[in-house]
Amino acid sequence: MESPAAHRIIAIDGPAASGKSSVARELARRLRFVYVNSGAMYRAMTWHVLGNGVATNDVGAIEQLAEKANITCHLRSDESVMLIGAVDPEPFLREDRVNENVSRVSSVPRVREIIVERLRRYAQSNDLVMEGRDIGSVVFPETPYKFYIDASPDIRASRRAAQGQRDRIAARDQADSSRRASPLIIAEDAHVIDSSNLTIDGVVGEIVGRLKLKGLTIPA
Repeated sequence: MESPAAHRIIAIDGPAASGKSSVARELARRLRFVYVNSGAMYRAMTWHVLGNGVATNDVGAIEQLAEKANITCHLRSDESVMLIGAVDPEPFLREDRVNENVSRVSSVPRVREIIVERLRRYAQSNDLVMEGRDIGSVVFPETPYKFYIDASPDIRASRRAAQGQRDRIAARDQADSSRRASPLIIAEDAHVIDSSNLTIDGVVGEIVGRLKLKGLTIPA
């Protein structure tokens, strides 16, 4: 699965509702990089599994479905898009049934292999800000630009509630951290930021400051 990136990669990892998606999107805008949401791709695969009536505890059936899926990835307004067949599943990715099953589907090793391979393709043509749970540890471990965004469980739960979603934060944390395939961990060389009491701009500002220290040129 190793594949060297051709372009600069900024890895933004963290647990559910830590704020990493909002931070990564704004950071990509400021840097004029492409924004890639890896979590959306795992959610799309979960939606595909559920839509085909496959039980989320049937690993073999999930792997077969994932291997046969006609997955295409491209960019729309400098953001990643994943189609399954001719369908863009984006409108369905935050459904309760997807929220409840995404950790289980994304823990299937073959699913992760397929998605990681698609994620790495983006780096062959673009500078990226990519967010997820294993970007700095597995997808692009060689990048020097690694950040881990976290927040207290109560803050994350309140953020999910404000979004009208009903993720069980503690259960997601346990599932993501304990899975065998690419668990959620903090990469040894990642800079950790607690977003509990910071605005999006505050987190982005801290990341930009770190990137400058590492010699990355920031657009005016």
